[in-house]
Amino acid sequence: MEDQVQSSLIVKTFPVGPLQCNCTLIGNPQSGQAILIDPGGDSEMLLQELSEHQLQLVEILHTHAHLDHFLASGKIKEATGAKLSLHQEDSFLWDMLEDQCRMFGIPYEPAPPPDHWLEHEEETLLQGCCLHTPGHTPGSMSFLFEEEKLLVAGDTLFQGSIGRTDLWGGDFNTIETSIREVLYKLDEATTVITGHGASTTIGREIRTNAFVRG
Repeated sequence: MEDQVQSSLIVKTFPVGPLQCNCTLIGNPQSGQAILIDPGGDSEMLLQELSEHQLQLVEILHTHAHLDHFLASGKIKEATGAKLSLHQEDSFLWDMLEDQCRMFGIPYEPAPPPDHWLEHEEETLLQGCCLHTPGHTPGSMSFLFEEEKLLVAGDTLFQGSIGRTDLWGGDFNTIETSIREVLYKLDEATTVITGHGASTTIGREIRTNAFVRG
């Protein structure tokens, strides 16, 4: 578990599930509302975190629809009533979640269809902004919280690397454009919560990422 930034918001990231996807909880202790990004497993632990911080989960955001980023979504929605949100271009991946689990030998945890299709530059709860950053998947999204200088990038950008493009709908030229033209335009001090592994900053990746130069 890692606290990411100093702000008025509660921001916690947890590696969850069989593939240790980074799930991020962002909550406002004053309003009591929260969002959860990429709950890829460990639903009971995540629900306990919400309870301990006295937060009401309003929305479950998905950076994309690969199996390791959704495995706890169904159980958490059932327990909280929060809406599930995804970019529509990943709907074909959501429809094949059970097949994805079978291919990777991971037990399938059912999830209902998304309640809401995300749009580029759509505002989210807690003053977040949705950024469409395709390439890893056609509907890959990143979530920017500008006041906190925080970006949840899913599997688009990693510390010293980028998301793989050899899976369904992946495309290297597209992810390169998303990183260079969208993410690298952000404040260099922005902390990047990656889909797996350690966090980084936009400035560090601009200067050191060998896959996509700034």
